[in-house]
This record gives sequence, structure tokens and C-alpha cells, in this order.
Amino acid sequence: MLTFLMVLDAIISIALIGAILGQEAKSAGMGGMDGGSDTVFTGKVRGMDALLARATVVLGILFGVITLIIAKLTS
Repeated sequence: MLTFLMVLDAIISIALIGAILGQEAKSAGMGGMDGGSDTVFTGKVRGMDALLARATVVLGILFGVITLIIAKLTS
């Protein structure tokens, strides 16, 4: 069980990296922190970038949950 979770965690982390790198670069940089930029939460992003943004959120949550389960099983 533990080995399966560790392999699954590694696969999810690779998919998470791919989802992040596949997104279109946002030119706002730190200036976009005022809320004016397109994010996954505002619903302004369309197409493939929206899909990758949602995949990033889902994969990030899965990665965190599985990592916590692995930590609980090993302690």
C-alpha cells in the first residue's frame, strides 16, 4: 500500500509539473497581485489555459493529500 501511494505521488508530481509548465505565461508578474489579472478563480481564463489551471489545482490538492497520508503511514 505504501509503495503504491509513493509511486502514485511521484506520477502526480510529474503531472503537476507538466500542468504548470504547459500554462501560458502571465505578463502581469507581481503587479497582477492586485486582482486585475486572469486567474482560475475569476473565471476569465478560457480554453486550454483554463483546463491546465484547473488541473493544477486538482493535482496540487491530490499531491498534498497523498503526501500527508504517506507521512501518517510512515510515522
